[in-house]
Parts: sequence; C-alpha cells; structure tokens
Amino acid sequence: MASSATPKERLSLTAARIRDEVLTTGLTRCVLDRLAFAIKPCAMVTDRPGRRTWRKIFLEKWWQRRRTHVVLFVWAAIYLPGLGSLEIKGEEGRRILPAVTMLQTGNYLVPYVGSEPYFRKPPLVNWIAAASFKLTGFRTEWTARLPSALAILAVALAFVTRGRRALGTTGSLLAALIWLVNAGNMEKGRLIEIEAIYVSLTALAFIFWIAAYRAEKTGAQLWLFSAIFLGLGMLAKGPLPHLLFFYGPVIAVLWNDRKLSLLATREHGTALIIMFGMFVAWALPAFLLSDWGRVAHIWSRQYTGRVSASGFQFSSWIQNIPHGLVYFLPWLPLALLEFDQPLELRRRHYALLIGIAVPFVLVNLIPGALPRFAMPALGPASWWLGELLAHDNLRWPQWLSAKTLAPRLRNRIAVVFVVLGCIWGLAYGLIATPFLRKHEKVRQHARQIDAIVPTNVPLYAVNPKYQPYLFYVRAPLRYVSTIEQLPSDTKFFLVQGADEEEAEMTKHWSPSRAQMVLRIKDYREHEEVLFSVPSPR
Repeated sequence: MASSATPKERLSLTAARIRDEVLTTGLTRCVLDRLAFAIKPCAMVTDRPGRRTWRKIFLEKWWQRRRTHVVLFVWAAIYLPGLGSLEIKGEEGRRILPAVTMLQTGNYLVPYVGSEPYFRKPPLVNWIAAASFKLTGFRTEWTARLPSALAILAVALAFVTRGRRALGTTGSLLAALIWLVNAGNMEKGRLIEIEAIYVSLTALAFIFWIAAYRAEKTGAQLWLFSAIFLGLGMLAKGPLPHLLFFYGPVIAVLWNDRKLSLLATREHGTALIIMFGMFVAWALPAFLLSDWGRVAHIWSRQYTGRVSASGFQFSSWIQNIPHGLVYFLPWLPLALLEFDQPLELRRRHYALLIGIAVPFVLVNLIPGALPRFAMPALGPASWWLGELLAHDNLRWPQWLSAKTLAPRLRNRIAVVFVVLGCIWGLAYGLIATPFLRKHEKVRQHARQIDAIVPTNVPLYAVNPKYQPYLFYVRAPLRYVSTIEQLPSDTKFFLVQGADEEEAEMTKHWSPSRAQMVLRIKDYREHEEVLFSVPSPR
C-alpha cells in the first residue's frame, strides 16, 4: 500500500509520522508548525494563491516609503511658484517693516512700525521674517514669505511621520494632502501674514498631542510638545483664540473616553505654565520698557473690539460661517461620508468632529469676528478627514442615495483634488503673476523716491505711520517722531501731508529751508511729501 501511494501522500504520511515523534519528545507547538511548514514547500509554491505581482509590490512600496516625496512635490507645486514675484500687500508690511527695523537697530523686544511701537500683535512673525532676512542675506518678498510656506510644509510632514501610527499609511498621507490642498492654506501660505504660521503652530500642537494620546502615552510625553507649539502660537497672535481650537477637540476626545482627569494632572499644569510663561517672558519686559497704559489700552481694545457690537454689520456677520467653510474646500463634501464600524469607534469619530465644530461656530458668531479667525480648525479637521477617508467601507448618508464609495474611487477623487491644486499653484505663479505685476500699487512709489534720493544717503521718515512702499526704498531708512528730531546733516526727509506746512516753515536748518521735491498719494489716499535740505553755503 505504501509503494502505491503518490508522492504527495508519502509527504503527508512523513509529516504525520514526524509530528507524532516530536510530540513524544515534548517540543513546543511552535516548532511543530514550523517543521510541518518546512516539509511542504512544494505544494505552496505550486499553488501560489496569494502571490504579489511586481505592480502590487511597486505600488505598496511607493505609498509606504515615498509619501514624503509626494508631500514635497505637492507642496512645491502649490506654494513655491511665483512666491516672491508680487509686491507686498494687505498686512504683510506690518510683519516685514518691524523685522527690517529690528535688524537695523538690534531691538528685537519691541516691534516698531515707522517710529511708533507696534503692540497690536506679538512679534513672533516679525522675528521669523528678520531671521529669514539674516540667514539668507537677502531682503526680498521671497525670503519674507518663505517661512509661511515652510510652516505649511512642516505640518504636512508631521502628518506623514508623527501621525502615521494613529492614522495608518493611507490616512496620514490623505491628512497631509488635505492640509496642503485647501483654500485657506493655499491663500495664506503664500503670504507673510500671521495666519499661516499661527494656524500651523496650532495644527502641530494638535498632531503631537493626539498622536501621543492614541499611542497611550501620558505625562510629559502627552503635553510637552503641544505646550511649546501653543506657547509659540501665543507669541504669534496672543494668548486666547488658538487655545479654543486645541482644547475643543482635546476635551471632546477625553470626554468620550472618560479620561478628563488627564487635564487635572501635574504634567498638564506644567504645560500650561510653559505655554503662558513663553508669552510672559516677552510681554513683561516689553511692556515695562514701553508706555504701559498705552499698551494695556491697545490690548484691551483688541479683545473687546471683537466681542462688542461697535461697527457691527449684520450682512457680513451672517456670512462668517459660509465663508469660513470655504477654507475647507475642496474636501468639505467628503465630510458627509459615513462608515460602518463598531459603535465605540463611531462615537470617538463623532466626538472629535463635535470638538472641532463647536469652537468653529462659536468664534464665527462673535460680532466682530472675521472668517479667517476660525482657520486654526484646519489642522484638527485635516486629521479628522484623514481618519475618516482611511476607512474602506465608506458610504454616503441615506439622504444622498446611501451609495458606497469604493477605495479606488476615493483615491481617484483625492488625486483629482491634488492635481487641481497643483495646477492652480503652477498657473498662479507662472501665468497670473506676470499679469498682476502690471497692476502693482506699492512699488512704484519707492521707484519715484529712488530716482531722487541716492542709495548712499540716509532718508529720514518723520512719523510715517504704516507705509508699505518704504520696504522697497533702496536708501538707508531712519525713523524719527518729529521734525525737531531730524539731525543737522539731514539731506532728505519724508513727512505726512498734514505736516507739510511745518516742514516748509521750520528754521531747523536756518538760514536754509527745506524744499518739497516729491508728493506721493498711495492707493489708500494717504499723502506723503519728500523734502530736500540744501547744503549750507
């Protein structure tokens, strides 16, 4: 009977005989399984039921090991083209001009716009712009705006590295792409304004916290890095708004997991001391060296002006939430998707959503709020959407047909959104920018001054307030508060239109008198007059 058995039967009989013999010797079951596996390699190779093709292997390696390259490519395509091609606009001058003054005077504690201290915002963005000018050796729009773009990149890289364990390979990449390709970041990430850096710091604080929490870490590992990023956020915009968008989702997650006691730990108390201490370390000496009463008035007006009804316009206020939601496009419709998972997982998912939505709505309901005030929700929302879209059993809600969204279709939608974002960035930088440069309104005034004032002669600006075109003037700039403070060797100076008569009548250079050589009226209808002082005979 044994001679008539087939080779496969003989192998099976041999395996059974060896198993019986090993059992009698007392070897572990793990060794048995390995031995049986080793005896039957031919059958496994012959069937090859789960063999991966080269295409599957390539795609797996691409998505697992090349996510950073994908993020870098998308970021570069959207945020770098034409980054420094357009002149400064909006509030950019209030971030750049104090940085230039800091480098000239060495006073990094108190930011100045013109000859006046500027305390409406803390100086972190001014410090960053000054550092960019110093490190690169160039004072251009490109070097001024680069830190904002780099802040956006830092968050995207944090998603694919720090967030990988909690979100998975697919979820972390999707969260990074959602962060890079949205209307809010694509607008602000190309400007040296507060939002890009401030929102990025809030996002980093949340990513580090929730990644540590999902990894079941406690103590300093849970709170320390978040405290540092939140402290830097206070130095960017102040000590309150971004905390709502951090603690909103944090409290919601802890409440759902019945772990609110983590907020009462010593480590969290230390984190609060760190974040507020970072702000106080700048604010206290800066305020003591300035007019304390004036600074207190400015700060109180900053906060009370937002919650008071003064200047309230219902037509603008009622559009805050719709305009705020625009910042989450084009991904916002995908937030309607649902998934079939155990109840506990779905409760955790919706708890995080509530923690994001409540601060978003509350901030937009403040009478003096603007839609951009809710932009710090972008970081937690990107995490939430990445976590949602990582599921393979997605479906639309009942009132939207309840159809399933296959993973392949989800991936195609994501690719379409990303490609459109890259096309927008390239088109804006390479096509729209040359056209927009023909309509510049700021740089032309600096050209008029440069045509009169030699590059090696100091130009004194008398209490100029906020004049963005001064960034482009090539002559060395000096700021003074009054005409009487002008030195005796002054050759050229600028005054506001209201001070023109005083400049003409002053006997500061008697018997010589200053002569008006240029009148400037900027796009805001503000008038500045350039005077020259004749050399004494």
